[in-house]
Amino acid sequence: MANFSKSNVPQFSVEVYQNEYLPEGGREVNGIITVTSTGGGTTGGVPLPGAAAGAAVVIMVDCSGSMDYPPTKMRNARDATAAAVDTLRDGTSFAVVAGTHVAKEVYPGNGRLAVAGPRTRAEAREALRRLSAGGGTAIGTWLRLADRLLGAADVDIRHGILLTDGRNEHESPEDLRAALDACAGRFTCDARGVGTDWEVKEVTGIASALLGTADIVADPAGLAADFTQMMENAMGKEVADVALRLWTPVGVEIQFVKQVAPTVADLTGRRTEAGPRAGDYPTGSWGDESRDYHVCVRVPEAGIGQEMLAARVSLILPDPSGGVPQTLSQGLVRAVWTDDMVASTSINPQVAHYTGQAELAQVIQQGLDARKSGDFDGATAKLGRAVQLASASGNEDTAKLLSKVVDVVDAATGTVRLKAKVAEADEMTLETRSTKTVRVKK
Repeated sequence: MANFSKSNVPQFSVEVYQNEYLPEGGREVNGIITVTSTGGGTTGGVPLPGAAAGAAVVIMVDCSGSMDYPPTKMRNARDATAAAVDTLRDGTSFAVVAGTHVAKEVYPGNGRLAVAGPRTRAEAREALRRLSAGGGTAIGTWLRLADRLLGAADVDIRHGILLTDGRNEHESPEDLRAALDACAGRFTCDARGVGTDWEVKEVTGIASALLGTADIVADPAGLAADFTQMMENAMGKEVADVALRLWTPVGVEIQFVKQVAPTVADLTGRRTEAGPRAGDYPTGSWGDESRDYHVCVRVPEAGIGQEMLAARVSLILPDPSGGVPQTLSQGLVRAVWTDDMVASTSINPQVAHYTGQAELAQVIQQGLDARKSGDFDGATAKLGRAVQLASASGNEDTAKLLSKVVDVVDAATGTVRLKAKVAEADEMTLETRSTKTVRVKK
Protein backbone atom coordinates (compact mmCIF):
# COMPACT_ATOMS: atom_id res chain seq x y z
CA MET A 1 0.00 0.00 0.00
CA ALA A 2 1.23 3.49 -0.81
CA ASN A 3 2.85 5.55 1.89
CA PHE A 4 0.62 8.13 3.46
CA SER A 5 2.11 11.58 3.02
CA LYS A 6 1.16 15.10 2.07
CA SER A 7 2.47 14.56 -1.45
CA ASN A 8 -0.01 11.71 -2.01
CA VAL A 9 -3.07 13.94 -2.02
CA PRO A 10 -5.70 13.62 -4.75
CA GLN A 11 -6.47 16.28 -7.31
CA PHE A 12 -10.17 17.11 -7.58
CA SER A 13 -12.24 17.85 -10.66
CA VAL A 14 -15.87 18.96 -11.02
CA GLU A 15 -18.03 18.30 -14.10
CA VAL A 16 -21.59 19.62 -14.49
CA TYR A 17 -24.21 17.76 -16.55
CA GLN A 18 -27.45 19.64 -17.19
CA ASN A 19 -29.94 20.92 -19.74
CA GLU A 20 -29.55 24.64 -19.15
CA TYR A 21 -32.47 25.58 -21.43
CA LEU A 22 -35.77 26.60 -19.86
CA PRO A 23 -39.10 27.45 -21.55
CA GLU A 24 -40.70 30.82 -20.94
CA GLY A 25 -41.84 30.86 -17.31
CA GLY A 26 -39.59 27.88 -16.48
CA ARG A 27 -38.01 28.10 -13.03
CA GLU A 28 -36.58 24.70 -12.02
CA VAL A 29 -32.92 24.05 -12.88
CA ASN A 30 -31.29 20.64 -12.32
CA GLY A 31 -27.64 19.68 -12.54
CA ILE A 32 -25.67 16.50 -11.88
CA ILE A 33 -22.29 17.36 -10.40
CA THR A 34 -19.63 14.66 -10.89
CA VAL A 35 -16.76 15.03 -8.43
CA THR A 36 -13.63 12.97 -9.08
CA SER A 37 -10.47 12.73 -7.02
CA THR A 38 -7.41 11.12 -8.60
CA GLY A 39 -3.82 10.61 -7.62
CA GLY A 40 -4.23 10.10 -3.90
CA GLY A 41 -1.73 7.53 -2.72
CA THR A 42 -0.94 6.41 -6.27
CA THR A 43 0.63 8.87 -8.66
CA GLY A 44 0.75 11.72 -6.15
CA GLY A 45 -1.39 14.77 -6.77
CA VAL A 46 -0.69 18.39 -5.86
CA PRO A 47 -0.07 18.85 -2.11
CA LEU A 48 -2.94 20.66 -0.45
CA PRO A 49 -2.84 22.79 2.71
CA GLY A 50 -4.24 20.72 5.55
CA ALA A 51 -4.08 17.48 3.58
CA ALA A 52 -4.28 14.44 5.78
CA ALA A 53 -1.18 14.07 7.91
CA GLY A 54 -2.28 10.67 9.21
CA ALA A 55 -5.25 8.56 10.15
CA ALA A 56 -6.87 7.15 13.27
CA VAL A 57 -9.39 4.30 13.38
CA VAL A 58 -11.53 2.92 16.23
CA ILE A 59 -13.20 -0.46 15.77
CA MET A 60 -16.38 -0.92 17.86
CA VAL A 61 -17.35 -4.60 18.33
CA ASP A 62 -20.74 -5.65 19.68
CA CYS A 63 -20.10 -7.88 22.72
CA SER A 64 -23.71 -8.03 23.99
CA GLY A 65 -25.13 -11.35 25.19
CA SER A 66 -26.78 -12.12 21.84
CA MET A 67 -23.33 -12.37 20.22
CA ASP A 68 -23.10 -15.81 21.87
CA TYR A 69 -26.02 -17.17 19.80
CA PRO A 70 -24.63 -19.01 17.94
CA PRO A 71 -21.20 -19.06 19.62
CA THR A 72 -19.52 -18.88 16.19
CA LYS A 73 -20.78 -15.27 15.89
CA MET A 74 -18.46 -13.94 18.61
CA ARG A 75 -15.55 -15.96 17.23
CA ASN A 76 -16.16 -14.59 13.74
CA ALA A 77 -16.34 -11.04 15.14
CA ARG A 78 -12.98 -11.53 16.92
CA ASP A 79 -11.41 -12.93 13.75
CA ALA A 80 -12.86 -10.09 11.64
CA THR A 81 -11.52 -7.43 14.00
CA ALA A 82 -8.10 -9.11 13.96
CA ALA A 83 -8.19 -9.11 10.14
CA ALA A 84 -9.05 -5.39 10.18
CA VAL A 85 -6.16 -4.67 12.55
CA ASP A 86 -3.82 -6.59 10.22
CA THR A 87 -4.97 -4.36 7.34
CA LEU A 88 -3.99 -1.13 9.16
CA ARG A 89 -1.21 0.81 7.52
CA ASP A 90 1.94 1.17 9.63
CA GLY A 91 1.78 4.43 11.57
CA THR A 92 -2.04 4.55 11.75
CA SER A 93 -3.40 5.25 15.23
CA PHE A 94 -6.03 2.75 16.35
CA ALA A 95 -8.07 1.34 19.22
CA VAL A 96 -10.61 -1.44 19.76
CA VAL A 97 -13.77 -0.91 21.82
CA ALA A 98 -16.11 -3.60 23.18
CA GLY A 99 -19.72 -2.44 23.05
CA THR A 100 -22.50 -3.61 25.38
CA HIS A 101 -24.83 -1.41 27.49
CA VAL A 102 -21.54 0.37 28.24
CA ALA A 103 -18.42 0.88 26.14
CA LYS A 104 -15.09 -0.55 27.26
CA GLU A 105 -11.62 -0.13 25.83
CA VAL A 106 -10.18 -3.47 24.73
CA TYR A 107 -6.87 -2.20 23.34
CA PRO A 108 -4.65 -0.30 24.06
CA GLY A 109 -6.64 1.15 27.03
CA ASN A 110 -6.33 4.15 29.36
CA GLY A 111 -7.91 6.55 26.87
CA ARG A 112 -5.06 6.11 24.40
CA LEU A 113 -4.60 5.03 20.81
CA ALA A 114 -1.90 2.60 19.71
CA VAL A 115 0.26 3.18 16.62
CA ALA A 116 0.01 0.31 14.13
CA GLY A 117 3.14 -1.79 13.74
CA PRO A 118 4.11 -5.46 14.12
CA ARG A 119 4.20 -5.30 17.95
CA THR A 120 0.93 -3.42 18.47
CA ARG A 121 -0.91 -5.60 15.96
CA ALA A 122 0.20 -8.72 17.85
CA GLU A 123 -0.84 -7.15 21.17
CA ALA A 124 -4.24 -6.22 19.76
CA ARG A 125 -4.81 -9.75 18.45
CA GLU A 126 -3.95 -11.11 21.91
CA ALA A 127 -6.38 -8.68 23.56
CA LEU A 128 -9.12 -9.71 21.13
CA ARG A 129 -8.87 -13.33 22.31
CA ARG A 130 -10.27 -12.21 25.67
CA LEU A 131 -13.44 -10.73 24.16
CA SER A 132 -16.59 -12.45 25.44
CA ALA A 133 -20.32 -11.85 25.09
CA GLY A 134 -22.57 -10.52 27.85
CA GLY A 135 -24.73 -7.51 28.58
CA GLY A 136 -27.02 -5.24 26.58
CA THR A 137 -26.73 -2.79 23.68
CA ALA A 138 -26.32 1.01 23.95
CA ILE A 139 -24.64 2.09 20.72
CA GLY A 140 -24.54 5.78 21.65
CA THR A 141 -22.04 4.98 24.42
CA TRP A 142 -19.80 3.19 21.90
CA LEU A 143 -19.83 6.16 19.56
CA ARG A 144 -19.09 8.66 22.34
CA LEU A 145 -16.08 6.62 23.51
CA ALA A 146 -14.83 6.36 19.91
CA ASP A 147 -15.23 10.13 19.59
CA ARG A 148 -13.16 10.76 22.74
CA LEU A 149 -10.40 8.43 21.55
CA LEU A 150 -10.33 9.82 18.00
CA GLY A 151 -10.53 13.40 19.22
CA ALA A 152 -7.25 12.98 21.06
CA ALA A 153 -5.38 12.09 17.85
CA ASP A 154 -3.49 14.79 15.95
CA VAL A 155 -4.66 13.53 12.54
CA ASP A 156 -7.06 14.65 9.82
CA ILE A 157 -8.65 11.31 8.89
CA ARG A 158 -10.75 9.96 11.79
CA HIS A 159 -12.76 6.83 11.09
CA GLY A 160 -14.90 4.35 12.97
CA ILE A 161 -16.02 0.81 12.13
CA LEU A 162 -19.08 -0.40 14.06
CA LEU A 163 -20.48 -3.94 14.21
CA THR A 164 -23.78 -4.82 15.87
CA ASP A 165 -25.97 -7.91 15.90
CA GLY A 166 -28.98 -6.55 17.76
CA ARG A 167 -31.33 -3.67 18.38
CA ASN A 168 -30.27 -0.67 20.43
CA GLU A 169 -32.47 -1.68 23.38
CA HIS A 170 -30.56 -0.25 26.37
CA GLU A 171 -30.79 3.44 25.53
CA SER A 172 -33.54 5.61 24.07
CA PRO A 173 -33.64 6.60 20.39
CA GLU A 174 -33.09 10.16 21.64
CA ASP A 175 -29.84 9.12 23.35
CA LEU A 176 -28.55 7.56 20.13
CA ARG A 177 -29.61 10.62 18.11
CA ALA A 178 -27.84 12.92 20.59
CA ALA A 179 -24.67 10.81 20.29
CA LEU A 180 -24.83 10.93 16.48
CA ASP A 181 -25.36 14.70 16.55
CA ALA A 182 -22.34 15.06 18.85
CA CYS A 183 -20.14 12.88 16.60
CA ALA A 184 -21.28 14.21 13.20
CA GLY A 185 -18.47 16.04 11.45
CA ARG A 186 -15.90 14.73 13.94
CA PHE A 187 -15.37 11.28 12.40
CA THR A 188 -16.81 9.11 9.64
CA CYS A 189 -18.16 5.65 10.46
CA ASP A 190 -19.01 2.49 8.55
CA ALA A 191 -21.73 0.38 10.21
CA ARG A 192 -22.47 -3.31 9.76
CA GLY A 193 -25.29 -5.51 10.98
CA VAL A 194 -24.45 -9.20 11.41
CA GLY A 195 -27.18 -11.85 11.32
CA THR A 196 -30.83 -10.75 11.15
CA ASP A 197 -31.78 -9.55 14.66
CA TRP A 198 -30.75 -5.90 14.21
CA GLU A 199 -32.75 -2.90 13.02
CA VAL A 200 -31.96 -1.77 9.46
CA LYS A 201 -33.00 1.85 10.01
CA GLU A 202 -30.73 2.08 13.10
CA VAL A 203 -27.65 0.84 11.26
CA THR A 204 -28.28 2.85 8.09
CA GLY A 205 -29.07 5.90 10.24
CA ILE A 206 -25.68 5.65 11.97
CA ALA A 207 -23.83 5.39 8.65
CA SER A 208 -25.85 8.23 7.13
CA ALA A 209 -25.28 10.61 10.05
CA LEU A 210 -21.54 9.87 10.06
CA LEU A 211 -21.08 9.83 6.24
CA GLY A 212 -20.08 6.16 6.11
CA THR A 213 -21.37 2.98 4.50
CA ALA A 214 -23.94 0.51 5.85
CA ASP A 215 -24.38 -3.14 4.95
CA ILE A 216 -25.62 -6.49 6.16
CA VAL A 217 -23.38 -9.47 6.79
CA ALA A 218 -26.10 -12.13 7.03
CA ASP A 219 -23.61 -14.96 7.57
CA PRO A 220 -21.06 -14.19 10.31
CA ALA A 221 -18.51 -16.25 8.35
CA GLY A 222 -18.33 -13.33 5.89
CA LEU A 223 -17.25 -10.79 8.51
CA ALA A 224 -13.48 -11.11 8.07
CA ALA A 225 -13.62 -10.40 4.33
CA ASP A 226 -16.01 -7.48 4.88
CA PHE A 227 -13.90 -5.95 7.68
CA THR A 228 -10.74 -6.28 5.59
CA GLN A 229 -12.42 -4.49 2.66
CA MET A 230 -13.77 -1.74 4.95
CA MET A 231 -10.34 -1.14 6.45
CA GLU A 232 -8.67 -1.09 3.03
CA ASN A 233 -11.16 1.58 1.96
CA ALA A 234 -10.50 3.58 5.13
CA MET A 235 -6.74 3.36 4.54
CA GLY A 236 -7.27 4.75 1.02
CA LYS A 237 -8.69 8.05 2.30
CA GLU A 238 -6.29 10.95 1.87
CA VAL A 239 -8.32 14.14 2.44
CA ALA A 240 -10.89 14.73 5.18
CA ASP A 241 -13.77 17.18 5.64
CA VAL A 242 -14.23 18.16 1.99
CA ALA A 243 -17.39 20.27 1.59
CA LEU A 244 -19.58 20.90 -1.43
CA ARG A 245 -20.19 24.66 -1.35
CA LEU A 246 -23.22 26.06 -3.18
CA TRP A 247 -23.34 29.79 -3.93
CA THR A 248 -26.57 31.11 -5.42
CA PRO A 249 -27.45 34.59 -6.73
CA VAL A 250 -30.17 36.75 -5.16
CA GLY A 251 -33.62 35.29 -5.76
CA VAL A 252 -32.48 31.69 -6.32
CA GLU A 253 -33.92 29.09 -3.92
CA ILE A 254 -32.23 25.74 -3.26
CA GLN A 255 -34.72 22.88 -3.62
CA PHE A 256 -32.37 20.04 -2.66
CA VAL A 257 -28.78 18.79 -2.69
CA LYS A 258 -28.38 15.00 -2.83
CA GLN A 259 -25.55 12.56 -3.31
CA VAL A 260 -26.85 10.17 -5.97
CA ALA A 261 -23.87 7.86 -6.60
CA PRO A 262 -22.55 5.50 -5.37
CA THR A 263 -25.51 5.74 -2.97
CA VAL A 264 -28.44 8.09 -2.48
CA ALA A 265 -28.02 10.44 0.50
CA ASP A 266 -30.00 13.64 1.01
CA LEU A 267 -27.65 16.41 2.16
CA THR A 268 -30.19 19.26 1.98
CA GLY A 269 -30.74 19.50 5.73
CA ARG A 270 -27.03 19.34 6.53
CA ARG A 271 -26.15 22.73 5.15
CA THR A 272 -23.97 25.06 7.21
CA GLU A 273 -23.86 28.72 6.23
CA ALA A 274 -20.61 29.87 4.59
CA GLY A 275 -21.00 33.57 3.95
CA PRO A 276 -23.56 35.56 1.96
CA ARG A 277 -25.80 33.25 -0.14
CA ALA A 278 -23.34 30.35 0.27
CA GLY A 279 -23.70 27.10 2.17
CA ASP A 280 -21.51 24.03 2.73
CA TYR A 281 -22.73 20.43 2.46
CA PRO A 282 -20.49 17.75 4.04
CA THR A 283 -19.04 14.99 1.86
CA GLY A 284 -16.63 13.36 4.34
CA SER A 285 -13.27 11.82 3.43
CA TRP A 286 -11.91 11.16 -0.06
CA GLY A 287 -9.36 8.86 -1.67
CA ASP A 288 -9.26 7.81 -5.34
CA GLU A 289 -12.97 7.85 -6.22
CA SER A 290 -15.82 9.55 -8.04
CA ARG A 291 -19.23 10.57 -6.72
CA ASP A 292 -22.28 12.23 -8.26
CA TYR A 293 -24.48 14.91 -6.68
CA HIS A 294 -27.88 16.21 -7.82
CA VAL A 295 -28.46 19.93 -7.27
CA CYS A 296 -31.92 21.40 -7.90
CA VAL A 297 -32.57 25.15 -7.64
CA ARG A 298 -35.52 27.44 -8.38
CA VAL A 299 -34.64 30.60 -10.29
CA PRO A 300 -36.65 33.82 -10.76
CA GLU A 301 -38.75 34.09 -13.92
CA ALA A 302 -37.04 35.69 -16.91
CA GLY A 303 -37.80 36.44 -20.54
CA ILE A 304 -36.79 34.56 -23.69
CA GLY A 305 -33.14 35.11 -24.56
CA GLN A 306 -32.06 35.91 -21.01
CA GLU A 307 -29.51 33.80 -19.18
CA MET A 308 -28.11 33.66 -15.67
CA LEU A 309 -25.79 31.78 -13.37
CA ALA A 310 -28.16 29.61 -11.32
CA ALA A 311 -25.51 28.25 -8.91
CA ARG A 312 -21.76 27.98 -8.47
CA VAL A 313 -20.60 24.66 -7.04
CA SER A 314 -17.18 24.56 -5.37
CA LEU A 315 -15.24 21.88 -3.52
CA ILE A 316 -13.82 23.37 -0.35
CA LEU A 317 -11.03 22.10 1.91
CA PRO A 318 -10.97 23.82 5.30
CA ASP A 319 -7.71 25.17 6.68
CA PRO A 320 -7.05 23.33 9.97
CA SER A 321 -5.46 26.45 11.45
CA GLY A 322 -8.64 28.42 10.83
CA GLY A 323 -7.36 30.37 7.84
CA VAL A 324 -8.98 30.82 4.45
CA PRO A 325 -10.26 27.46 3.09
CA GLN A 326 -8.94 26.28 -0.27
CA THR A 327 -11.13 25.90 -3.34
CA LEU A 328 -10.18 22.56 -4.92
CA SER A 329 -12.38 22.78 -8.01
CA GLN A 330 -15.47 24.53 -9.28
CA GLY A 331 -18.40 24.13 -11.69
CA LEU A 332 -21.27 26.34 -12.87
CA VAL A 333 -24.99 25.57 -13.17
CA ARG A 334 -26.64 27.88 -15.74
CA ALA A 335 -30.14 28.85 -16.85
CA VAL A 336 -30.97 30.05 -20.39
CA TRP A 337 -34.56 30.89 -21.45
CA THR A 338 -35.47 29.87 -24.99
CA ASP A 339 -38.54 29.51 -27.22
CA ASP A 340 -36.95 26.40 -28.81
CA MET A 341 -39.35 23.74 -27.51
CA VAL A 342 -37.02 20.85 -28.39
CA ALA A 343 -34.14 22.38 -26.41
CA SER A 344 -36.23 23.36 -23.39
CA THR A 345 -38.19 20.11 -23.01
CA SER A 346 -35.36 17.58 -23.38
CA ILE A 347 -34.23 16.09 -20.06
CA ASN A 348 -30.50 15.66 -19.55
CA PRO A 349 -29.76 11.89 -19.50
CA GLN A 350 -27.75 12.15 -16.25
CA VAL A 351 -30.54 14.06 -14.50
CA ALA A 352 -33.19 11.61 -15.74
CA HIS A 353 -31.12 8.60 -14.68
CA TYR A 354 -30.46 9.79 -11.13
CA THR A 355 -34.01 11.04 -10.64
CA GLY A 356 -35.00 7.44 -11.36
CA GLN A 357 -32.37 6.01 -9.01
CA ALA A 358 -33.57 8.27 -6.17
CA GLU A 359 -37.16 7.14 -6.81
CA LEU A 360 -35.96 3.51 -6.86
CA ALA A 361 -34.50 3.85 -3.35
CA GLN A 362 -37.68 5.54 -2.14
CA VAL A 363 -40.18 3.02 -3.55
CA ILE A 364 -38.19 0.06 -2.18
CA GLN A 365 -38.43 1.56 1.32
CA GLN A 366 -42.13 2.35 0.87
CA GLY A 367 -42.84 -1.13 -0.52
CA LEU A 368 -41.07 -2.94 2.32
CA ASP A 369 -42.78 -0.74 4.93
CA ALA A 370 -46.16 -1.48 3.31
CA ARG A 371 -45.40 -5.22 3.30
CA LYS A 372 -44.52 -5.15 7.03
CA SER A 373 -47.72 -3.27 7.84
CA GLY A 374 -49.89 -5.79 5.93
CA ASP A 375 -50.71 -3.48 2.99
CA PHE A 376 -49.97 -6.09 0.34
CA ASP A 377 -51.59 -4.19 -2.54
CA GLY A 378 -49.50 -1.10 -1.74
CA ALA A 379 -46.38 -3.24 -1.37
CA THR A 380 -47.00 -4.92 -4.74
CA ALA A 381 -47.45 -1.56 -6.48
CA LYS A 382 -44.32 0.04 -4.95
CA LEU A 383 -42.07 -3.00 -5.40
CA GLY A 384 -43.39 -3.42 -8.96
CA ARG A 385 -42.36 0.16 -9.69
CA ALA A 386 -38.96 -0.63 -8.14
CA VAL A 387 -38.52 -3.63 -10.46
CA GLN A 388 -39.43 -1.43 -13.44
CA LEU A 389 -36.92 1.30 -12.45
CA ALA A 390 -34.13 -1.18 -11.68
CA SER A 391 -34.64 -2.88 -15.05
CA ALA A 392 -34.76 0.38 -17.01
CA SER A 393 -31.59 1.78 -15.42
CA GLY A 394 -29.55 -1.43 -15.58
CA ASN A 395 -29.29 -1.70 -11.78
CA GLU A 396 -28.77 -5.46 -11.88
CA ASP A 397 -27.70 -5.86 -8.24
CA THR A 398 -30.91 -4.26 -6.96
CA ALA A 399 -32.98 -6.22 -9.51
CA LYS A 400 -31.53 -9.49 -8.12
CA LEU A 401 -32.34 -8.46 -4.55
CA LEU A 402 -35.90 -7.54 -5.56
CA SER A 403 -36.38 -10.94 -7.23
CA LYS A 404 -35.95 -12.58 -3.81
CA VAL A 405 -38.91 -10.62 -2.43
CA VAL A 406 -41.25 -10.61 -5.46
CA ASP A 407 -41.91 -12.89 -8.43
CA VAL A 408 -41.32 -10.78 -11.53
CA VAL A 409 -43.98 -11.32 -14.20
CA ASP A 410 -42.88 -8.44 -16.49
CA ALA A 411 -39.98 -6.21 -15.48
CA ALA A 412 -40.64 -3.61 -18.21
CA THR A 413 -44.14 -2.86 -16.91
CA GLY A 414 -43.36 -3.53 -13.26
CA THR A 415 -45.83 -6.40 -13.01
CA VAL A 416 -44.94 -8.51 -9.95
CA ARG A 417 -46.42 -10.81 -7.30
CA LEU A 418 -45.31 -10.76 -3.68
CA LYS A 419 -43.62 -13.98 -2.66
CA ALA A 420 -45.55 -15.89 -0.01
CA LYS A 421 -42.41 -16.60 1.99
CA VAL A 422 -39.36 -14.35 2.09
CA ALA A 423 -36.18 -15.10 4.03
CA GLU A 424 -35.60 -12.39 6.63
CA ALA A 425 -32.00 -11.99 5.46
CA ASP A 426 -33.16 -11.34 1.88
CA GLU A 427 -35.65 -8.66 2.96
CA MET A 428 -33.08 -6.97 5.21
CA THR A 429 -30.43 -7.08 2.47
CA LEU A 430 -32.81 -5.36 0.03
CA GLU A 431 -33.68 -2.69 2.61
CA THR A 432 -30.06 -2.07 3.63
CA ARG A 433 -28.78 -1.84 0.05
CA SER A 434 -31.78 0.01 -1.41
CA THR A 435 -29.82 3.28 -1.69
CA LYS A 436 -26.99 1.80 -3.80
CA THR A 437 -27.09 3.19 -7.33
CA VAL A 438 -25.51 2.54 -10.71
CA ARG A 439 -23.79 5.17 -12.83
CA VAL A 440 -25.21 6.37 -16.12
CA LYS A 441 -24.50 4.02 -19.02
CA LYS A 442 -22.06 5.77 -21.36
